[in-house]
Amino acid sequence: MPSGPITTLPDHLPQAVADRIRAGTHDNLFACLGPHDIGGARWVVVFDPGAAAMAALAGGDTILLDQVAGAGGLFAGPVPGDAPYRLRGTGPDGAAWEMEDPYRFGPVLGEIDEYLIGEGTHHALWHALGAHVTEHEGTRGTHFALWAPNARRVSVVGDFNGWDGRRHVLRRRGATGVWEIFLPDVPEGTAYKYEILGPDGKALPLKADPVGFGSQHPPANASIVRDIGGYGWRDADWMDSRAGRNARTAPISIYEVHLGSWRRKAEGRRISYKEAAEELVGYATDMGFTHLELLPVSEYPFDGSWGYQPVGLYAPTIRHGPPHEFRDLVDAAHTAGLGVILDWVPGHFPSDAHGLAQFDGTALYEHADPKEGFHKDWNTLIYNYGRREVRNYLIANALYWLEEYHVDGLRVDAVASMLYRDYSREPGEWVPNIHGGNENLEAIAFLKEMNTATYGAHPGIMTVAEESTSFPQVSAPVDAGGLGFGFKWNMGWMNDTLRYMAEDPVNRKYHHDKVTFGLHYAFSENFVLPISHDEVVHGKGSMYTRMPGGPAEKLANLRAYYGFMWGHPGKKLLFMGQEFGQITEWNHDTEIAWDLLDDPGHKGLQRLVRDLNTVYRATPALHVRDSEAKGFEWLEGGDADHSVIAWIRHGQGGDKPVVMLTNFTPMERSTYRIGLPCAGAWREALNTDARIYGGGNRGNMGRIESRTGDSHGQPAHAEIYLPPLTTLFLTPDS
Repeated sequence: MPSGPITTLPDHLPQAVADRIRAGTHDNLFACLGPHDIGGARWVVVFDPGAAAMAALAGGDTILLDQVAGAGGLFAGPVPGDAPYRLRGTGPDGAAWEMEDPYRFGPVLGEIDEYLIGEGTHHALWHALGAHVTEHEGTRGTHFALWAPNARRVSVVGDFNGWDGRRHVLRRRGATGVWEIFLPDVPEGTAYKYEILGPDGKALPLKADPVGFGSQHPPANASIVRDIGGYGWRDADWMDSRAGRNARTAPISIYEVHLGSWRRKAEGRRISYKEAAEELVGYATDMGFTHLELLPVSEYPFDGSWGYQPVGLYAPTIRHGPPHEFRDLVDAAHTAGLGVILDWVPGHFPSDAHGLAQFDGTALYEHADPKEGFHKDWNTLIYNYGRREVRNYLIANALYWLEEYHVDGLRVDAVASMLYRDYSREPGEWVPNIHGGNENLEAIAFLKEMNTATYGAHPGIMTVAEESTSFPQVSAPVDAGGLGFGFKWNMGWMNDTLRYMAEDPVNRKYHHDKVTFGLHYAFSENFVLPISHDEVVHGKGSMYTRMPGGPAEKLANLRAYYGFMWGHPGKKLLFMGQEFGQITEWNHDTEIAWDLLDDPGHKGLQRLVRDLNTVYRATPALHVRDSEAKGFEWLEGGDADHSVIAWIRHGQGGDKPVVMLTNFTPMERSTYRIGLPCAGAWREALNTDARIYGGGNRGNMGRIESRTGDSHGQPAHAEIYLPPLTTLFLTPDS
């Protein structure tokens, strides 16, 4: 039976307050609902707009609460004792349900959390914010916490409350701008969003959780409660040894992968994390790569962004499975001896209504001025790096992936766009810094802080900057005046050498500097040589189509180029499909062209990349001094007429040198004289023209005899047969 109305409201619940509760405009329901001491008795006040009657269950008794007059769904009444109670609601149709009262529970966050969040130094921010399955005051449920300092009111909504923002209004925590609530009986797998009233009291579009650990399948975009604790890692050996595997002296050969298009399953289904843990890890290991680099896996709404417009920075995309299954992929990679690098996007975010844009009704994460806060190239918003809480959000996110998912490195996207306030802007479209310059001082400080924090907490990891300008000391330590990255992509080398390779070989002699100029600055940073996804999209074609000539010549050019790349100072990165010469431009909606491996030429190119990785990893001279000028010595850099280059790679004391020669023309050089560091027998450690790679099997029968006699500044020399469009690796045979 419905209870009768209360004609006299409790002192703490005047009619105006009751009206605000019913209207959903009250911002502090903890002051109104739940248990309250009134005249020495415990009164319980409940708001449930779907209930016609409400009772409290306490000490074995059922106490019917009275309905507050004029406020539908609002009930109040004395509940004897001080033991915990439950609630039983009854609907107009007589249906009944039981529930815990969320307003009887105290705060979860402590003063230290509040202090660190306010200070912008909570490097484990995800432990405080987000949705956490937990036990609180003896009851199992989910704790929700959100930063929204300018909100008038914040509610969490989902199926558990009919998506009604009046029901579960969060508790404001002091001046930090954090709101929180513990909801009993809300389990893992629950979909939720936040309903926020902005400073003007108007409701914003429902927002996903900025620190949510899971998301619905796009195009749905609610956050999902995910319990990310309790994973049983098996990678202790890898974690103990990875500092050496990520060092600038290590052989680092990276296979860059877009998970959504590496493999597709029946009816076009994307590969799952668990399938990738077997298939991708097995393939990359067989190919001799040392690391996988995954295009962004943080949740993103639009497939066509490839992940570079993320909305859920703390959620591995559900496209391939839930969080623990992403851990399965990382764990399998580590068990197989592969590192895992994630593309990380702290430079911008999309303006989707459910995301960070105008999050609490103000420009909270972004700059309010579009001259500072809008990327016109990508139609995205730019983080306000001058705000300590925003810096904290991003730095904690970097640490989150390293800590919770054991990733080995972060490749930071679009660093150049972060460093300069006038990046891709015309005069009058940007705001100078406090000194009148174009450097983004706040972004620079953020990058330094991020690198200091990540390397400080996880010394064995690597951070890699995609930085396309000549900004100094990108990969120098912060305490030496640098940005603190471990490595930097060598975009200049990539652009120059690909332009050179696109030339008809007859014209290459006029562009010889494009393959030699990179050595002028090759040791100014710790470089990675990237042939990335960016080189095979947006009408650029594929690596195969960028080579001149017919099919045989294109493959020969690619073989020579890859040999040149693997012998050149710098770590290596190759995007999926380029290891076997994919013909078509990359399409994120379909898998790469695995059927090409039925062709002997493409199969041979794949085998070459596998062997290049094998030689590279096994030969210290090819990697231990990648970032040191003493590890490189020119033999022939000026033979533009023949389009031939030659150099020596040196290791540490006792390491055998490697002599590299590349002929970038289709003309054979039958007696090419080259200086060598010592007389005696030299072995062809690798010849890109070998038959097993699809070449003409021309060369020196695997062996060269050098003799004493100065040449090219060396004490010995040899007359070498240099096949057309070929790179040779020569090592002493003793």
